[in-house]
Amino acid sequence: MLLYIAEKPSLGRAIAAALPGPHQKGQGWIRCGNGDTAATVSWCIGHLLEPAEPARYNPAWKKWRQEDLPMFPKKWEVMPKDSVRQQLKVLESLIRQASTIVHAGDPDREGQLLVDEVLRYFGANVPVQRILINDLNPSAVAKAVQAPRDNREFRRLSHSALARQRADWLYGINLTRFYTLSYQQQGEQGVYSVGRVQTPVLGLVVERDNTIEHFEPKPYFRIEASFTAQEEDADQRPFTARWVPDEQFQEHLDEENRLLDRGVAEQITADVEGRPGTVTEARFRDRPEPPPLPLSLSALQIEAGRLFRMGAKEVLDTAQNLYERHQLITYPRSDCRYLPEGHFAQREQVVRAIGRVAPDLAEACDRSDLGRRTAAWNDQQVDAHHAIIPTSRPSAKGQLSPAEANIYGLISRYYLMQFAADAVHREGRLTVRVAHHQFRATETAVLEPGWKTLELKKRESRNEPQKAPLPRLDKGEPVFCGETRIAERKTQPPQHFTDATLLSAMTNIARFVTDPELRKTLRETDGLGTEATRAAIIDTLFKRDYLFRDSRHIRATEKGKALIGALPESVSKPDRTAVWEASLETIRRGEGDPRAFLDTLKQEVRGFIQRPAGERPAPTADSSNAEQVHCPKCRAPMTERDGKFGRFFACTRYPSCRGTRPLEDDAPRDGTGEKPIPCPHCFSPLVRRKGKKGWFWGCSNFPACRQTLNDDDGKPALRLRKTT
Repeated sequence: MLLYIAEKPSLGRAIAAALPGPHQKGQGWIRCGNGDTAATVSWCIGHLLEPAEPARYNPAWKKWRQEDLPMFPKKWEVMPKDSVRQQLKVLESLIRQASTIVHAGDPDREGQLLVDEVLRYFGANVPVQRILINDLNPSAVAKAVQAPRDNREFRRLSHSALARQRADWLYGINLTRFYTLSYQQQGEQGVYSVGRVQTPVLGLVVERDNTIEHFEPKPYFRIEASFTAQEEDADQRPFTARWVPDEQFQEHLDEENRLLDRGVAEQITADVEGRPGTVTEARFRDRPEPPPLPLSLSALQIEAGRLFRMGAKEVLDTAQNLYERHQLITYPRSDCRYLPEGHFAQREQVVRAIGRVAPDLAEACDRSDLGRRTAAWNDQQVDAHHAIIPTSRPSAKGQLSPAEANIYGLISRYYLMQFAADAVHREGRLTVRVAHHQFRATETAVLEPGWKTLELKKRESRNEPQKAPLPRLDKGEPVFCGETRIAERKTQPPQHFTDATLLSAMTNIARFVTDPELRKTLRETDGLGTEATRAAIIDTLFKRDYLFRDSRHIRATEKGKALIGALPESVSKPDRTAVWEASLETIRRGEGDPRAFLDTLKQEVRGFIQRPAGERPAPTADSSNAEQVHCPKCRAPMTERDGKFGRFFACTRYPSCRGTRPLEDDAPRDGTGEKPIPCPHCFSPLVRRKGKKGWFWGCSNFPACRQTLNDDDGKPALRLRKTT
């Protein structure tokens, strides 16, 4: 018997519809055809199995106790999920009868795992094939069914998913118990959940909230001057240019090159007003801008959040409905923004379908230049799945809801942009030197909108006046500086996160990393979480009372702030978690070893739970008053925490009380008596140690962090220590 196993019932029904009849339906299966061509289609309902609970490995692990941590299973086990046991039994019976199995999980990491784990659980030893379905339209499903591949080609994808699942267990179970028990020792109640992705996401929100809360606006000054060409035959239109800071004023500038000293501003205006100058740069051009690529899930969520104020999960659920129920779009959980080159042949049917499903786009469909081919069609950029685009289905199954219509329209617009002309921008720049000061004026305008006519924009109440075009001057032409103005502005704090900006931060996590090498690595990865999980991660943080909504903004609760305040930076920052995602990607490509990945993770978990040698344990309720450190503000017990510059004492009543104390009696821990120096890798304090080859500096977070530096006369050298 040929057995197809789909990821979900809707996909199973679509596969059955593409197979020869007659069709016989049973409980959890559909039999298709007769005789030698007969096949049975069944399905999972998401994950039918889940990682075993700690008590399954060791009965003593059922109770939460510090002395049992860390918990590392010797042999991994999975358990049936209670809610889907019946379907698991159906699959067991069918797998026992099958002569060949066709794996039809979704074309991503989790889709690969959830069917593979069922096959492993029942010890299936028959040939297994793999089909990849991105589109539930009958023709697309039939085409996929006719092109099966050997499932062994995808074993590395399965290894990557399994490593992710086990990493989540090791990290989440151990650290959640450790920090929950630590809080309970301080009299707190409830569970403090820690996850390898959710906690850094919470950390982003907490850090943004704290930055806004403690932001102190500072005045800065912007200098503008009016210029006019001096030669009679030159373009005499006046133009306004802005002062450009240079190195001679560096001490008066902030990190964003804003001038902070009014006295300096007044001196500059006095230097240039009523003085002649010269054009040192004149650049004018018409710049073509090609259309943006079709949408991935993250790009769709960010755009829908910005335009329609839809939450990430709402966008995913709506897109899933358009895919499964209406069959109007392709597979929505895609991280790719490119299309297979073979899809170019379907453009006429897809554009025709858009015009029928979304009548407001019918005119744009008629204007489409179907002979145009953008960079979106590129087989080299497409892996398991491609960008989200409309299907050739000309009608929905029932009426679309407003949210469904918005999401379908947005996906359709990005597809139609591929058949619209480039937008053309008219750009100009004039740079002028007066005395030893430089001023610059810029001009930008859309000359030909092209694909931008399809772009949706938020309604803006502000109607800013359009800037006058710059005069067409040449380099070297003389100009005269007329009136000057000093505008006083105040620095502004960043905005609280919204669904769109938080998703953007998770997707482009490298922006929040300071280490240049790590930032370079992270630019090549998918960031925090995956396309399919980011919405669920944000939703989980709301359910666990770590986040709340303030109008359209996302903010951290006091519980969320307290947790991040107690965690070491290596847990609450995105750096290490995003690197793990990169490690999982190397496993998928066959370049990484999942066992080595998990072994490294175990060392990290052990390092978090077992404090480095020589470090005092945090004070607890059982500590004697003589040994306990008390808060200088409220006299409550204090606990040690990791901060940006090493460990310090913090009040156990944080955030109600923000009292802190330095580790004064712990300062000589590195043998120098100086303020602890942070590790360049994980920011834990460096410790001076003596080895076989003499003194060196090592991270106090060893073995979780193995960073070492040479010793330079009692201080850590800037160069890393060579190891053998």
